[in-house]
Amino acid sequence: MQSNKKILGFASAIFAAMLWGVSGAFAQFLFREKEFNAEWLVTVRLLISGVLMLIFGLLQKNPDIKKIWKDRKDAIQLVVFSILGMLTVQYTYFVTILHSNAATATVLQYTGPVFIAIYIALRLKKWPKPIEILAIGLAMLGTFLLVTHGNISTLNITPTALIWGIASAIALAAYTIMPVHLLDRYSPIAIIGWSMLIAGIAMSIIHPPHRLVGIWDGETYATVAFIVFLGTLIPFYIFLTAIKNIGPQRASLLACAEPLSATFIAITYFGVEFHYMDWIGSLCIITTILLLTKIKKKILPEPEL
Repeated sequence: MQSNKKILGFASAIFAAMLWGVSGAFAQFLFREKEFNAEWLVTVRLLISGVLMLIFGLLQKNPDIKKIWKDRKDAIQLVVFSILGMLTVQYTYFVTILHSNAATATVLQYTGPVFIAIYIALRLKKWPKPIEILAIGLAMLGTFLLVTHGNISTLNITPTALIWGIASAIALAAYTIMPVHLLDRYSPIAIIGWSMLIAGIAMSIIHPPHRLVGIWDGETYATVAFIVFLGTLIPFYIFLTAIKNIGPQRASLLACAEPLSATFIAITYFGVEFHYMDWIGSLCIITTILLLTKIKKKILPEPEL
């Protein structure tokens, strides 16, 4: 029975990461082929997923769905996390895709653990350990190779894409760190559901969901549905299953399948050219994640949702 749970946990984590990666590639399709913008897509993705996740929590009779609003301090922290964590990490990621491609955006965002390691070192007021310094060096090397292909005088991606990519990595770090207190007190479904809904409402001020953009046809409807349901709602939920069955550390390690799946789809179906320097750079960044995961878990619980 225990072995079956572990198998289910490993499969769930990998499948969730693959769905996240594929959804990024599908967002690239909407941006390039259907003339979508990031604002509308982020708004709709957050609103629908947030509502459905909260409904699911209520059907499960999860008491945290209502309980989280009874403590004023926790409620304020939830709202802050929704805007500075959930909304920021979603928006910066999609804008990076818009200005580059899904593979590059996903790999750049996965340098986030470097900023977590820096934050931990500053908080503990001590120099990073040798393994952390190695990981930070690998992340910098990987980013350099992705951006320049080894030639410092040229840029492989636009400066705009690079800035948004770094912003998405910082946003991922903030997204990971900010809900620590909330995760100690409430279930992930309550936190994720409410933060998605709040972030979606905030984004609606910038771009209301009823103000449609882009070219709408059968492909568009199918792609948007995939991003909302199979690229957001379902992987978020099954990743919770993975955490429950194999623990947060193993689940996080298996989440490295996300940049790999995003890269595979981008190359196979959307014709993105990936230079050998891009592969080396991506490998450096994935190695960084593997090195930093254990260190991060010693201090932070798993909010990778």
